[in-house]
Amino acid sequence: MAKSNGGIIGALNPTSFGKCTQTIATSSTTVTTQPGTRVASYAVVAGGGGGGSGSGCGFAAGAGGGGGAGGFRTCASFSVCGATPYPITVGAGGVGGIYPSTQKGSSGTPSIFSTITSAGGGGAGAQDTGQQQGLNGGSGGGGGQTDAPGPFPNFGTGNTPPVSPPQGNPGGSGIDAPNFQAGGGGGASTAGTQATPSGGGPGGAGTNVTPIFGPGLPNSGAYAGGGGGSGNGTAGTGGTGGGGNGSNSPTTGTAGTVNTGGGGGGSGGTGGAGGSGIVIVKELNKASGVWSIKSAFSAVKQGTWPKPQSAVDVDYLVVAGGGGGGVWAGGGGAGGYRASAYGPSPLNSGSKISLAAGSTPITIGAGGTGNPGPSILSGAPYGTNGSPSIFATITSTGGGRGGSGGPPGFPGGSGGGNCGAGNTPPVSPSQGNPGGAGGGFPGYGGGGGGGAGAVGTAGNTPGPGGAGGAGVPNNISGSGVSYAGGGGGGASGSISGGSGGAGSPCGTGGAGSGNSTGAPGTTNTGGGGGSGGYAPGQAGGNGGSGIIIIRAPSTASLSVSPGTNTVTTLPAPAGGCKVATFTVSGDITNSTFG
Repeated sequence: MAKSNGGIIGALNPTSFGKCTQTIATSSTTVTTQPGTRVASYAVVAGGGGGGSGSGCGFAAGAGGGGGAGGFRTCASFSVCGATPYPITVGAGGVGGIYPSTQKGSSGTPSIFSTITSAGGGGAGAQDTGQQQGLNGGSGGGGGQTDAPGPFPNFGTGNTPPVSPPQGNPGGSGIDAPNFQAGGGGGASTAGTQATPSGGGPGGAGTNVTPIFGPGLPNSGAYAGGGGGSGNGTAGTGGTGGGGNGSNSPTTGTAGTVNTGGGGGGSGGTGGAGGSGIVIVKELNKASGVWSIKSAFSAVKQGTWPKPQSAVDVDYLVVAGGGGGGVWAGGGGAGGYRASAYGPSPLNSGSKISLAAGSTPITIGAGGTGNPGPSILSGAPYGTNGSPSIFATITSTGGGRGGSGGPPGFPGGSGGGNCGAGNTPPVSPSQGNPGGAGGGFPGYGGGGGGGAGAVGTAGNTPGPGGAGGAGVPNNISGSGVSYAGGGGGGASGSISGGSGGAGSPCGTGGAGSGNSTGAPGTTNTGGGGGSGGYAPGQAGGNGGSGIIIIRAPSTASLSVSPGTNTVTTLPAPAGGCKVATFTVSGDITNSTFG
């Protein structure tokens, strides 16, 4: 007998061919699903509550609480119908309490998608008796200052009305005289914080939805943070995810960020408004398990059958953070430099990396801290090495810290001045060079930190410190920028310190000094910090942070997070190559279809 499922034996799994279409609604609208869509992911965030107000004058001005975040509801797999219009309602933020009437903030309004409703965030309590209780909502409003023996706790409850999983958390309570501090509003991830005698409570933290929807979302994907409470000490900060900061009298509290559902900050004057909500819907491609031949054939015919994502071979430049400079001694070593191409041929590996489909983490190494001084001969407290930068199987080691007085430089990607070893741990091609030797007494100059292109220069006896080892140029970004120069060595008294590592078009290693602080290495080049001078034990410069650049063919589909990192397309004659540049740690996502 013929089977109704086209001859396949077994339980059918729901199939969905939504082409991964993503709708980001920042105002009320209607989304019509793709014909083949059967499953979607959603995030529904309501408007945040307004912050509470105070009387706006003097120390006893009173304090308004932080508004609660809008209700936050997500689901990674939600059943929908294809070719169907779904109305979307995006909730408005609540109004902050108005000075001088010392009112509560008003609650935000709900956001709605299909059968899913997220409740508006609760308005915050205010200064006056009868107005101090925070309101209930998606997340609860923070309580205003209390009057002894006024109501305590006075926060609004979250997850109101109750749903599972919970859509929010309670606010924090305010406290009474003589401190007059207010609580923070609740957030999607954590409750608002109760006020303390020293200040208003911070707002509760929101939640990031990037793991569900990928990078490139408004506000970097973080939503529903609670507003900070006001106080007569330190005002509470807003929660991550758009919560507004609280304010001391009489400045208006900071509004919650638009389209995050963040709660408004409380104030001793007028409370901040809550941020409006947002709704995100992603129509999924899903064909795992058992499906009917009829369903598969129909999807192929419509062009909605999911294509497999594929790995992409990419070139790379990975530079670690530079080491910190010493005091009256060695410059910091440059961060380790590793590249597949576009730099000096002896340092190119010649081998691309296979970037897998999906998300790959990227780590950008921080620069090491310079020796803070003023101790000279003992070297303590010491500076620090730079931190490693990491992409896939490639790790570049942080630059070694420069020596200080007696202690030698440390090993690293390139070694710290005063004989720190480079290329540690060893890789091929080498990721760096050793630091230069220090001069002798009297009045010696410290050795320069090693660079990617050369050993640090030895210090003189007596005389200036040695120059940092030269960095090297690399054109992977389409511009010939130099990276990984060593920091210059320090010197004694009025004798000039060593110069920073060479680099074109910009320097990368910091200059050493004879009688002042060492210069820092350049940010996002991995330059070593320059050594400080002898008298009176001047601080060494900090190392520069690292960088990672990835170059892919024009057919690649790449995205990056967070938003400070970039993807650009190179013009001819580079043939439209995609270049992803990371100046801070994040993720690269390869969505290339084979």
